[in-house]
Formats: sequence, structure tokens, C-alpha cells
Amino acid sequence: MLGKRHLVTLSALTLAVLSALLLMAARPALAQTETVLHYFTGGSDGEFPSGLTADGKGNFFGTTDTGGIDGYYGTVFELSPNGQGGWNETVIYRFTGGADGAFPLYSNVILDSLGNLYGTTYEGGANNFGTVFELSPAGSGWTETVLYSFPSYTVGCPLNGLVRDAAGNFYGTHACDYPAGAPGAVFELSPSSAGWTEKDIYSVTLPGFSTTGLTIDAAGNIYGIGRSIAFELSPNSAGSWTPTVLHKFGSYIQGYLPEGGLVFDKAGNLYGTASAGGAYDFGTVYKLTPRKKKGRWTLTVLYSFTGGADGGYPVWGLVFDPAGNIFGVTYNYSTAFELVAPVGKGSYQEKTLWTFNGADGGEPAGNLVLDSAGNLYGATNTGGLQCPDDFTCGLAFEITP
Repeated sequence: MLGKRHLVTLSALTLAVLSALLLMAARPALAQTETVLHYFTGGSDGEFPSGLTADGKGNFFGTTDTGGIDGYYGTVFELSPNGQGGWNETVIYRFTGGADGAFPLYSNVILDSLGNLYGTTYEGGANNFGTVFELSPAGSGWTETVLYSFPSYTVGCPLNGLVRDAAGNFYGTHACDYPAGAPGAVFELSPSSAGWTEKDIYSVTLPGFSTTGLTIDAAGNIYGIGRSIAFELSPNSAGSWTPTVLHKFGSYIQGYLPEGGLVFDKAGNLYGTASAGGAYDFGTVYKLTPRKKKGRWTLTVLYSFTGGADGGYPVWGLVFDPAGNIFGVTYNYSTAFELVAPVGKGSYQEKTLWTFNGADGGEPAGNLVLDSAGNLYGATNTGGLQCPDDFTCGLAFEITP
């Protein structure tokens, strides 16, 4: 199980990236501008944020891996415009490390129509193997309810957040041996009159860095990434799930070690990121196209990162704008990028939107959020202010075109 010092090491990869941050400071300015929405301090407001979730009203919610009570067990926070061009950060919950949970590791939160938030903690709960939690608005504050405490080392340690189907069931992944790429599982959490029931529905070895989450379509099919595969889980008439391997990663030039979660385009193709391989071995953005017969899909590399000004090691997912342009981040060399959609039969063109220099962030964490004006929002795992533990604490940012 993870203590704070281990989480610091895992979420930072700091020593490997410090030299890259020094090099990036000398790179030329780009046409876009970056605004820091909040610098995390490593104290009661948390440290090492993992992405943002928009509520549709101009506010963002997120989690920090650590920080909070005694600077340790993690937080859930809200970022709101203050009406004067700035942003206010409000910590809506600080985990205690007990029955309520600890360390919401890479757990983005999701919202329902009533404004309740749902997420996971990697540790804590009744058995100290993690929780699924709900946070509900209550007067001027929030109330936390643990929906489920995972029972054991083999069925425990959820990470990467949740997706929810139309019937109110939650789905996520768990693996207690993060980040070694150990066996894990996709789980289903279903409501009943007696509470919530957990069931593992697919055994899978999760990616080594395991920043991926699940994707669910309108028909209730679930898509995800394993250590070397992209898979689909389809509900069947027997009340269980039928797994299909869509693609096996292993080709150096096509990219391997997939990590970023999958996302659909309007035509039903899936897109994701591989953290290694490609033409320069700094990772790829790829497209999976369904074949006419059900089974394996066709992989096309859309872009291979060079490890230069465009960055490298893309471990997070992607987001589309209405024109079909693709946005994402690279972890090493710390960039935000756009792949400009091709015209006709052309290819995607990479555009580096921002290169983080440490002071304005480092090691982006989580998928970007794109608003209707084309602004991008996200978080970085490091950079910003110095923490009490001698690491930088991370920040939330906006990139404006």
C-alpha cells in the first residue's frame, strides 16, 4: 500500500524531468497564453492535482493525490470564477485516512444531475483497500458517504475514477500493485435495497503507469486499456459481460504501452495514446477503426512524438473540438498539444500550444477540458510553488488561444 512518500515519487517522476524543465524554459513563447487558476501549497488545499471536471456552470472540480489533513490523505476541491477575472479554490472535502478513504489516486470526479460528486480512493475505507465515495451538497458544505469499501488486496485499490451507465451502475478499475502493471480488474458497482454490490466483470493487467480510465457508450458497452490491449465489454443476455480484444499493442512503430483512456469520435472510431514507440520512441496518438466483422480493429498512427518541442510520453486521454481537432498533453517535456484535423486526405498536423516551464506547471495530469470558446483547462502534477516536502505541488491552469 502507498504512503505519502511513495505517492510523491509516483506522481512526480521528478528527477527524470527536472533537466527537461530547465531546457524548456529557454524555448520560444507560443501564440497561446497560459493563466494559473490556482497554485496548490501542499497544505490543507492539497498537492498533486489530477485533472479537472467541468460542471457546465463555469466551475471545475478535482482531486489531489495528497495534501489536506496534516498535508497527507488528499482532497476534493472546487475552482470557481471570482467575478474579478480570477479564481477561488474551495476544498469541499479532506480525507482523514480512515473509514472515509485516503489518496484519491488519479481519480477524476463525475457529477450527476443533482450536483453530487462521485470518485474513488486508493486506500482507506473499512478495510483500508479503498472506497467509492459520494459527496453531496448540504447547506453551505458537503457531506461524504462511502458507497462501498473494497474488501481485500485482490479486490481492492481502485484508481482512475468512475463511469456510470443509464441505470445508475458505476464502473471502474482496481489494482493493488500499482504501478508495476500487476493483474487488476474492471469492476461494476450496483445499487440495491441492501446497499451497493461490487462485482469484478473482467480481469486485466492494467498499464504500468495506469492513468487510464474507462469509456462507456450509449448502449452500455465499456471500453478500456490494459497493459498491452484495447478491449470492449458488452452486456449479454445471460446478465454477464462478453469481452472482446479490439487490438493488441506490440508493434514498435505503431506504439506500445498504451496508457491514455479511449475516446470516441462522431463516426464511432476510438482514439488514444501510447506512451512509447512510434517513429521516435516517444509515444503516439492513434486511431482504432472498427472492421466490418466484429473483432480486431485497425490501428492507424496519427502522430509520433519526437521528444523535442512537441514533447513526449503521452499518458493521458484526448478531447475533440467540434471541427475534429484533437487536444492532449505530454507528461515528459510537459506540453499541451493540438492535432489539427486533416483537410481531404491529408494527415494531422501537430501544433504545440504550450510548453510548461516548471514555474507555470510541470507534468500535466489528467485529460484537458475544452470550453465552447476554445479555452483549455487542466492540472499539472508538479510545478508551481514549493511544498513543505521539498517537491513542487502542482497547479490548475487555463490555456487561451
